[in-house]
Amino acid sequence: MAELNIQISADPRLDMQKFATMAKVREEAIQATPAEEVNGTFAINENAKALHPDVMKLVIDEIIDRGAAEAKTYILKNADGGPLPYFRAGQYLSLKLPLDGSFVTRSYSLCLSPKEALNGKYAITIRTNPGGFVADRLLESLKAGDTVLSSGPQGFFYYEALRDKKQVIGLAGGSGITPFLSLASAICDGTEDFELTLLYGSRTEESILFRSELDAIAAACPKFKVIHVLSDEKKDGWESGFITAEMIRKYAPADGEYSVYLCGPEAMYRFLKPEIAKLNLPERLFRRKLIDVTKTPWECEDYPKDMRGKRFTVKVKQGPAECEIPASADEPVLVALERAGIKAPSRCRAGECGWCRSRLLEGTVFIPQENEMRRWADKQYGYIHPCCSFPTSDLVLEVPGEFF
Repeated sequence: MAELNIQISADPRLDMQKFATMAKVREEAIQATPAEEVNGTFAINENAKALHPDVMKLVIDEIIDRGAAEAKTYILKNADGGPLPYFRAGQYLSLKLPLDGSFVTRSYSLCLSPKEALNGKYAITIRTNPGGFVADRLLESLKAGDTVLSSGPQGFFYYEALRDKKQVIGLAGGSGITPFLSLASAICDGTEDFELTLLYGSRTEESILFRSELDAIAAACPKFKVIHVLSDEKKDGWESGFITAEMIRKYAPADGEYSVYLCGPEAMYRFLKPEIAKLNLPERLFRRKLIDVTKTPWECEDYPKDMRGKRFTVKVKQGPAECEIPASADEPVLVALERAGIKAPSRCRAGECGWCRSRLLEGTVFIPQENEMRRWADKQYGYIHPCCSFPTSDLVLEVPGEFF
């Protein structure tokens, strides 16, 4: 490594004189430089693009059918054969998908160890969702060799040694197991260093997603333990019913020194919210994967009860273009934008990332409390996250152009 040769004059006043004339010297150097286009790139900028891309083009390399668990795992690689950005165990990808002449985004957790990114491989898992708008159509249509557009790795559902305890109790339900599989894999291969005890709720033994993978990691890694909880069956040696505060305490460290991570469907979150409150944990020790925006906003305590079923008009301004679209009080504004074919930016679809941030010029919206993650200044100056904002009047909305 080259040594820095810093010379300081014996008389400090001379250094101050050089400092005082520095602006003039620089200006002279600038004026003496030819006015030619600079075509070079900076290595730091290229590295930043590689590690934090706005958009990636991925190709489906392999599809693994999960059988009775009613899901498929998609192994993804870079379409140009290049490397993939590293990620933190617990993060997700936001896929941008063409659908009915428009584009929608959906986020899917990465379900393997970050070390696999170094081998040029990602994996996501999609589980069937009867009546859903996207999942079942993807399960039917996606095949090996198809390409998809994706964001870089996103999200904050990862272990942080400065915040979390060394012992973590994970609570998972259904497809909420995917980030925990990534965390368990990372613990097993030494990428992460903490102990994870996972309570995983499923309906039946047959419907358990990733059972063989979880059991194999638990057998190979003393820092990971999985307890299966069946809601619709009773089996010797297994937990049954629903995960409760009592069950969490049963498997948690006796000294109370632990963090709790939760990822599962909306119903599970609403059931567990008061149960977790019984644990009296400091707020910083409870982490939840971003919760999907409710499909039944009228069940929220502070929802205006007379709004259910009402229809409104949204005047959308996007650059120089303007249009009016219909919207329902029962659906987020983002859904109305997508139904109308407007390419609006979005990623997490849960109010967390702020990627869809738009300015509300006129009108009012309802935002569920668990999805209200706007900055203080945004609240003051009229910005909303359309992904979790339900119209409660006609709106005038300034929507940014899509980022990818």
